[in-house]
Amino acid sequence: MNLLKSTGTIAGLTLVSRVFGFVRDIMLARILGAGAAADAWQLAFQLPNIFRRLFAEGAFSAAFVPLFNRKMEEDEERTAAQKFAIDVLSVFVPLLLAFSAVMMLAMPGIIWLIDDFGRGGRMDDFSVSLARITFPYLGLISITTLFAAILNSLSRFAAAAAAPIMLNICMITALIASYLVNDGNDPRQTAYFLAMAVATAGLVQMLWLYYWARKTGFRFPLKMPRVNADVKELGILILPAVFGAGIYQISRFIDLFFLGRLPEGSFVYLAMADRLNQLPLGIIGIALGTAILPALSRFIAKDDLGGAQRLQSNAIELAMLLTIPAAIALFFAAGPLVTSFYVGGNFLASDGETTANVVAALVVGLPAYVLVKVLIPGFFARKDTRTPVYTAGISLIINVSLNLLLIPIYGIVGLAFAGAIAAWCNCAMLYYMLHSRGHFHIEWSLLLRIGRITFSAAGMAAVLVYAAPIGESMYDGTIWQRVGSITALVSVGGLVYAALAWLTGAIDRDKITMLTKKKAAEAAANEESL
Repeated sequence: MNLLKSTGTIAGLTLVSRVFGFVRDIMLARILGAGAAADAWQLAFQLPNIFRRLFAEGAFSAAFVPLFNRKMEEDEERTAAQKFAIDVLSVFVPLLLAFSAVMMLAMPGIIWLIDDFGRGGRMDDFSVSLARITFPYLGLISITTLFAAILNSLSRFAAAAAAPIMLNICMITALIASYLVNDGNDPRQTAYFLAMAVATAGLVQMLWLYYWARKTGFRFPLKMPRVNADVKELGILILPAVFGAGIYQISRFIDLFFLGRLPEGSFVYLAMADRLNQLPLGIIGIALGTAILPALSRFIAKDDLGGAQRLQSNAIELAMLLTIPAAIALFFAAGPLVTSFYVGGNFLASDGETTANVVAALVVGLPAYVLVKVLIPGFFARKDTRTPVYTAGISLIINVSLNLLLIPIYGIVGLAFAGAIAAWCNCAMLYYMLHSRGHFHIEWSLLLRIGRITFSAAGMAAVLVYAAPIGESMYDGTIWQRVGSITALVSVGGLVYAALAWLTGAIDRDKITMLTKKKAAEAAANEESL
């Protein structure tokens, strides 16, 4: 397998999906706005996705792929792997149908619970029906995950990486159709269009990956469910993975509970702000965390503690080189960015102002979120999956406590800020545990480098504070005025940061020179291809 090519395929298609997702959210803001219908839609969309992230993607894939690969090695005809996939699917489908049915029946109670026990004004037939329409997406996307896991095990990455694009295309199509039908004047009808688009997207994604899985020679005939030894082993492996992922998803569910007690539009403000926050987090944090785990595991297996220390230090340095300026830029340019991307149509200037404040509160924790992604592999590489769960559980308690303290004073901004503080607490606990066990420590050279990065980013912030008001009249202008003014602002900030980082030594010039040498790049590519 050519790792460089595979990574490029996944990254490229993921980038396309994120671009479509961003276009989707811009259209959502303009057409649906931030009213009661938009809140109901966001709640209906987030419920199946919380359970998807909890059960289907992380936990199932982490447990299924190693077992499936083991079966693949048993015979060249892949008979054992075929039988394992069919056995899992025969048990998986009835469980998903039963769970979805129970959740759809219980949906009035779930909405009532989230809606401040029915006192938040969102508990009505409209909200319940939207959630019931979108919830089957969970079952469909869970089956899709099984097909994706099979394809990934066979090093067929493109089809699975392209699947999320279909969700965004379906939702964009629904938004265009609703606008053609009602000119954006009927938000409830638009929300129904979106809900049906999500359910349709789940079916399209499942059929897409089913087709490509069959192309590899696998067949999936329906059979009576039977819990054999292999299925039991899969269940045993899934349980701890679900528990580990569950802390974060419980936190997301608790956020919904608090959002239900806030004014109309709060679900929308947080969703739109989180889209901007997730751009650097998804690109930097998740990529680094995924990339360093295999290498860190190899260093630890060879008892090369110095190599493990250097790898994690380099990862933190690279993470902070990119994340600190991203967080500071989002903090000081939140207003122009939100206005340019979202404000217009049914998304009012007042909605944009609130969303910008939420962005500013969220990005306070952005470096911490990324550092957590970099520090956790230090535990996983040592087969310690418990400590990150414990620290996440403590940070969840901190988050809930801060929500109770800050939300009555600052509203939704307090909720976002509470999450940021909890992320820093989690980061501090993870580092303390690694340091106290002698696994990793931050050296003075790294602290100095982070100080230079922070100084360079502060210089950029000063320029942004001065430059942002210059284009104020164009941020909500024509599309070309918006694009031009934001491009100019981002370019100025980026150039100032790059120049200061180079002059102060925040950028390790030797590493940059080494990475840009053609021979070194070719050698690295060849090494990854092995």
